[in-house]
Amino acid sequence: MKSIILTLLTAMTLFAVLAMPVQSSAQIITFNAPGAGTGLNQGTVPLDINVRGWITGYYIDAVNADHGFLRSPNGTFTTGDVPGSGTGPFQGTLPFSINATGAVAGYYIDSGNVYHGFVEANGTLATFEAPGAGTGFFQGTLATSINATGEVAGYYIDASNVDHGFSRDATGTITTFDAPGAGTGSGQGTVVNPSDCINTAGAIAGAYSDSSGVYHGFSRDATGTITTFDAPGAGTGSGQGTGTFGINDAGTISGLYLDASNVYHGFSRDATTGTITPFDVSGAGTGQRQGTVAQGINASGVIVGYYVDAKAVNHGFRRAANGTITTGDVPGAGTGGSQGTFPLLNNARGAITGYYIDSAAVHHGFLFQP
Repeated sequence: MKSIILTLLTAMTLFAVLAMPVQSSAQIITFNAPGAGTGLNQGTVPLDINVRGWITGYYIDAVNADHGFLRSPNGTFTTGDVPGSGTGPFQGTLPFSINATGAVAGYYIDSGNVYHGFVEANGTLATFEAPGAGTGFFQGTLATSINATGEVAGYYIDASNVDHGFSRDATGTITTFDAPGAGTGSGQGTVVNPSDCINTAGAIAGAYSDSSGVYHGFSRDATGTITTFDAPGAGTGSGQGTGTFGINDAGTISGLYLDASNVYHGFSRDATTGTITPFDVSGAGTGQRQGTVAQGINASGVIVGYYVDAKAVNHGFRRAANGTITTGDVPGAGTGGSQGTFPLLNNARGAITGYYIDSAAVHHGFLFQP
């Protein structure tokens, strides 16, 4: 998913800003992790929130190294690094997912720029490598999602720079897999994206790139059966196609597709029927790398994400299960190109976390509490 995914990954209340009727207790909280840098493309990047309101993510310091953080519901921060993490630019610790019990999964990048998976549960840290993971520059193991039972999903990059999926159960047993049709060339293969792409039953949502560099979605059930799919209207050129970003316990998948004109569109996919419902946010641009970027989906089927307007500014949205969409911006979000509001994940209680980029291109975390 590198062309689609890495492009994306690199006070009034929020919902008042989103022009929604809310309870008077709703609020938006912005925050910065201790030690976060204040320079260009530095700052705080929350990636997941659990049902109890704990948030995990990473921050980028003044030398562009990454460090993990955990934010409690009362706003207290715990920061740290997995032993072996590199301390140079674009190295360090990146927690990506947190489950209901507070277990965290992610990966770290060492001083040789190799990826290694980790999971921390009940105060015990375990690092691991997927069988077949490469040990060269930006190869290795990337844990991206953890479910309520402690099962971790992710992908690894082998010595030939091909991507392969994996799951790791709570005992540490790792199972690797490739989606049917996945390419075997450099930069191709099977990817499981952050942060909630494995549900309680062990079903995994992911994407694969074929031998032509086109992306396709897949779901993998607990028995290992993989179903592949393409969103209607997805482009068939290199770097185009279908990507997934979340799966809830009902098996509903949220994601996006990049069409033949390189415009983004959101979608949801029903687990029972396989029906894919595309959607676009009003105000989304229709130029290249503009459009609607669907991210997380919660237990109620509410999808959050952001859209890119005609000026390349990003704005948040929330799409209810009935299809109603509301949009808006976190106060303080920049209004220049590649700036703005980036909601990423929502929990079962409707709380949303993500980040915004200000006018100086610094990242800041936010939490919406309904």
